Amino acid sequence: MNVTAEEKLKERIKELTCLYEISSLIANSNLKNLQPTLQAICRSLKKAVQFPKDVSVELIVENYNLHEGRATDGKVNMLAKINAFKTSIGAIIIGYSKDKYTTNSFLNEERQLLETIGLEIGKLFERKQITEREIRTKQQVERADRLSILGEITAGIAHELNTPLANILGYAELVKEQTQDNNTIVKDLDKIINSAIYSREVVKKLMFFSCEMPQHKTKTNIVPIITEAIKLLKPNFSKKQLSCCLQTQTDSVFYKVDTIQLTQVVFNIIMNAIYFSPEKGKIEVKLYEDNNNVYIDISDEGEGIESAKSELVFNPFYSTKDVGEGTGLGLSVVHGIMQSHQGSITHQPNDPKGTVFNLVFPK
Repeated sequence: MNVTAEEKLKERIKELTCLYEISSLIANSNLKNLQPTLQAICRSLKKAVQFPKDVSVELIVENYNLHEGRATDGKVNMLAKINAFKTSIGAIIIGYSKDKYTTNSFLNEERQLLETIGLEIGKLFERKQITEREIRTKQQVERADRLSILGEITAGIAHELNTPLANILGYAELVKEQTQDNNTIVKDLDKIINSAIYSREVVKKLMFFSCEMPQHKTKTNIVPIITEAIKLLKPNFSKKQLSCCLQTQTDSVFYKVDTIQLTQVVFNIIMNAIYFSPEKGKIEVKLYEDNNNVYIDISDEGEGIESAKSELVFNPFYSTKDVGEGTGLGLSVVHGIMQSHQGSITHQPNDPKGTVFNLVFPK
């Protein structure tokens, strides 16, 4: 065997060893933290090329930018693209100093090796995306199940409380009529009546959350409804010197909706936005539509919702406000109304800070 043949065999062994190492690394990778795997791939590739002491390896994929080997300003490069589900997500590059090497310094086998590694990394990120999608889907299903169970429990509680509350309110008003000459008793009865009315409103909100409230849907232009809701909240904006603007594609957006419930949805979300907005902040309401849906986006410039609490905000009685500032039913009522309209409500961070609530009403 001559020297050339021996050298070729040596290079092939290095390339096969590299592929074996990379296959093993990918098979045992932690999809939650791919940096150690990707860095090890760069090291393995560096050892596999013809001139490992002079080569630089660079891997740029998604949010990762990794280097291995000698960095030089002027380089001759060879590149392989990395695709996941036919979408470009990065590249892997090997290069040498152009003072010492040329494009002819790369072997055809090295080009094939680089492309194979690019394909393997692409498959790794496809697996990562599939796993993340499965986790998100599972979380959405679990959240929907939790809210469904909460809805059933809430509906039962609301129905059980309605009758005794009506009795308390009715008998208290009856006793009040018969004891008008005793101011002390009348004052105590007023406290009972006001507490019963407050409790009745809480029950009504619980029934909204569980989609138990009757609806009266009519096809109407919802632009004036949202405009009027914003106008009614003008004193609340003034207290914190907030600005609120409504952006619409047109003056007429017709939709079959319960107008009272739509007003309540807009009210509750904007009231939340007012509470969490800083002084002189800005609240934006966007209304638009396409062939399938009507969309309402309401954004503020507050501190935003912590990721750990993002799944809890639609639960009844959950509140991040100060004690005494709310019942924790506002967003759960909104969620119930959206469900009863076969719509959806989600939230996302606003840029640079705050929260955007996205309402989708199907046509």
